[in-house]
Amino acid sequence: ILCVSLTAFFANKVEHESKHCNGKGFQRLGSSAFDRVYTANQNCGHTYPTFLAVLWCAGLLCSQAPAAFAGLMYLFVRQKYFVGYLGERTQSTPGYLFGKRIILFLFLMSVAGILNYYLIFFFGSDFEMHIKTITSAISPLLLIP
Repeated sequence: ILCVSLTAFFANKVEHESKHCNGKGFQRLGSSAFDRVYTANQNCGHTYPTFLAVLWCAGLLCSQAPAAFAGLMYLFVRQKYFVGYLGERTQSTPGYLFGKRIILFLFLMSVAGILNYYLIFFFGSDFEMHIKTITSAISPLLLIP
């Protein structure tokens, strides 16, 4: 629901900026404000499939609470990226880098869950509690910029 709300907010910003520019359609030459809003919306839209895939895998295969926390942080970071992109493109860089770090965390959680599954399957060793403890301890570190 939050992901859809954020996407609707981005689309609303594009529509609002589109109405304030002269011309019809999306071919507006010389409108840097519209170009920035449209590009920021496209960039955010292109990352959501990857985000949803790693979020789902991390929550299913590893631990739900740290994955949910990282997911909420990622949505906040994408909002920061979008707003930063509206000002200067250099203002969006911190949000972009922070988002990459969160996606990496979710990816590593997914890999840890897959490795644990194979350790159980082949060797009978279950490290699920250790992995959950580690991810729960590391997830607050995502707050550090």
